[in-house]
Amino acid sequence: MAETKHPTDAVRDEGNPLHELHALGQSVWLDYIRRGILDNGELEEMIRRYDLRGVTSNPSIFEQAIGDSTDYDDAVGELAASQAGASAAYESLAVEDIRRACDLFRGVYDRAEGQDGFVSLEVSPELAHDTQGTLDEARRLREAVDRPNLMIKVPGTEAGIPAIEQLLADGFNVNITLLFSVKNYEQVMEAYLRGLERRQQAGQPLDRVASVASFFVSRVDSAVDAQLEKLACSAADDGQAALARAMSGKAAVANAKLAYERFAQVFSGARWERLASAGARVQRPLWASTSTKSAAYRDVIYVEELIGPHTVNTMPLNTVEAFADHGVARRTVDQDVEAAHQDLRTLADLGIDMDAVTDQLQREGVDKFIKSFRELIGSVESKLARVAQGA
Repeated sequence: MAETKHPTDAVRDEGNPLHELHALGQSVWLDYIRRGILDNGELEEMIRRYDLRGVTSNPSIFEQAIGDSTDYDDAVGELAASQAGASAAYESLAVEDIRRACDLFRGVYDRAEGQDGFVSLEVSPELAHDTQGTLDEARRLREAVDRPNLMIKVPGTEAGIPAIEQLLADGFNVNITLLFSVKNYEQVMEAYLRGLERRQQAGQPLDRVASVASFFVSRVDSAVDAQLEKLACSAADDGQAALARAMSGKAAVANAKLAYERFAQVFSGARWERLASAGARVQRPLWASTSTKSAAYRDVIYVEELIGPHTVNTMPLNTVEAFADHGVARRTVDQDVEAAHQDLRTLADLGIDMDAVTDQLQREGVDKFIKSFRELIGSVESKLARVAQGA
């Protein structure tokens, strides 16, 4: 049988630093999708130009794509004619986009033998505290998309953890999202190991089960920096105020480096080696929320400081373009780890409770995605109504 060719099998442009990341063990995924870049060939071109190896999506991305563009108006018209409800219409639009993106990345997936080339689709954020509902929706979405390089995205909440373990035991590719703390990340890695062990005990293969753990970065600095500024303004002396301000912009990278340190520890030793010998692959840390929120920081800081083996960085388009233009590719994620520990100790001495910060960020993350999802459904409902009225 002749080898199947895919549209991204062409020779890639090697002219920018994004291509150096893969040699250092990091895959670049795009945190962005909309129908326009599928229709006009832009995503296909970006795969080559930027050496993209996957795509992530979430309710906020789809809310902006569908609600703030005319890309979907023709499809909405067809759905209105079929009298589809807003939720069913959204799912139809999203599934079509994800299928097409999966097809574009299929060449990457095949060449990487199932290690890369994934496109993530998130279960409804309204199920973040519903284990069985998450399982039911994940199974339905996988059947609807019907592509081997689909990755189902599930939040790492208390209810999400058992769903994640079950999905992995069932052989799903899973992207665990909204991770902010090392403690929560440890729970996710444990769920991954348990899921694979259950799968192995059931006599099922492990070599095509892929998972990433999406550890959020920039939002940590945004939250901690706000507390540091309040401390600086209310400090009893200039030295304390200066120290508080000097610690701005240090929490997020330090927190992520400690997460990577735990990753290296968990995916070594006898327990892991038993799974690896059966074909299992590590669950890669995926750095999410890597656009810079503060103009005071280098616009590619959350890429440059977290480069290393077995990692993924999912970047919004502006960060992809910025790193392609002036990023510096060098191994950093496991460098200066003791300094990262010291930074977090200093923050604790200043009164910053990182557990409280990261717990709050996860709650806010779930709430934000629920809000975006409801706005998205409302936008689709409005478009369906306008079409029905002939507007």
